[in-house]
Amino acid sequence: MSTPQNCEAASDSEMKARAQDLIANITSVLGRISKASSPTRPVRLVAVSKLKPSSDILALYNAREQTKQEPHFGENYVQELMEKAKELPQEINWHFIGGLQTDKCKKVAAIPNLYAVHSVDSEKKANKLSQTRLSFPDFPKLRVFVQVNTSGEESKSGVEPAETLALAKHIQEKCPGLQLVGLMTIGAIARSKDAENPNEDFLTLKKIRDEIWEPLGCPGPEDLELSMGMSEDYEQAIELGATTVRVGSTIFGLRPKKADAAAKSSAEESKA
Repeated sequence: MSTPQNCEAASDSEMKARAQDLIANITSVLGRISKASSPTRPVRLVAVSKLKPSSDILALYNAREQTKQEPHFGENYVQELMEKAKELPQEINWHFIGGLQTDKCKKVAAIPNLYAVHSVDSEKKANKLSQTRLSFPDFPKLRVFVQVNTSGEESKSGVEPAETLALAKHIQEKCPGLQLVGLMTIGAIARSKDAENPNEDFLTLKKIRDEIWEPLGCPGPEDLELSMGMSEDYEQAIELGATTVRVGSTIFGLRPKKADAAAKSSAEESKA
């Protein structure tokens, strides 16, 4: 029969093995990012830990000197982000990449080490984020990306491509608590899985960026970042201009099934 000491030792052993797997995974991703990137255009990796335990993030955070990975982590659910931000080191740069409801903007913007929100798709949400951020005078401006629905799918969030410039200008001119840093898209799953053809969603986002940087008063197109690319397509996204990629399952492994994720999201809503 196992003693408590043996159980603890087994747990420690499992934790170490898990940490080694995570480090190997992120090291592989970083190597592929480096290979796909241009020396003059660095690419930021956001490790998306949706529905994974805080211990996974902490393992990678503690190994950052070994992996050379800056501590950028992303979450899709507001409640999960809030809980992890409280538990984990303040030096972590958090990215919120999920669909953002207007009534959750205050909670998100109140997180002190929130680095960026990638999913701003309305003036109302931008206003709420800005107002909340300004209520914390010690906080820096909150970086935001305008999410664009490049695929035209009803299931996807984001502004229509033709509305991108208007929302970006609103953020610049009417939201003093925010800093517009770029554009984001998720895109169609089928296009992400088609490795033989250039992803139309990535090409569309880059085209929009190239059309609006000058009206926005940016010194050059590269001053507007492009957040695009996930586990299945981040290398092609980089080749087509991405400056931030959001990689989850390739680093952390498969997530719970859709039904479990939906149950978690429902539970989150009831807590809010």
